[in-house]
Amino acid sequence: MICAFTPCADRVVPRSRPLRVAAAAVIAICVIASRPALADGLARASAAYARGDYVLAVNVLTPLALRGNANAQAMLGFMYENGFGAPQAYVAAADLYIQAAIRGNPFGQAMLGLMYDKGHGVPQDFVLAYKWLDLAAARAPKAERDYFLRLRNAVASKMSPAQIADGQRLALLWAPGRP
Repeated sequence: MICAFTPCADRVVPRSRPLRVAAAAVIAICVIASRPALADGLARASAAYARGDYVLAVNVLTPLALRGNANAQAMLGFMYENGFGAPQAYVAAADLYIQAAIRGNPFGQAMLGLMYDKGHGVPQDFVLAYKWLDLAAARAPKAERDYFLRLRNAVASKMSPAQIADGQRLALLWAPGRP
């Protein structure tokens, strides 16, 4: 007896192409649909932070940060650095700032620079502090740029001209996606 649902051996139906097209369509729809959800999540986290509901803000930011959202990583790093809604943990904050900084987030870059300046969660290194603050100033909107430049110049006041040149060289060589 031959089952009607069993394909005949001499008649193989290629299924890989239609499955790939369907999978690509589903992935595209999910990516498009998730963009408003990411923005909505950041808005919810910002509103919770503004209300002082730090635990909720951490709970909303964590999945976004784990998915690679640089804004969420930088915000969550700030919360860990200051102990808002989570235990104060400089190493965790520095790790989150590094992830955000590598993705080109100016706030993450500036905060990482300050972590290197103070030696919180990372070894103290004025050259790296200068590099990240310089990058933050270069990529930030005008309102934040002046503040990041003041921070960079404060770090530079502790450095030799050779160290400043090293920091500038590192900033010039940096590209998003690289530490």
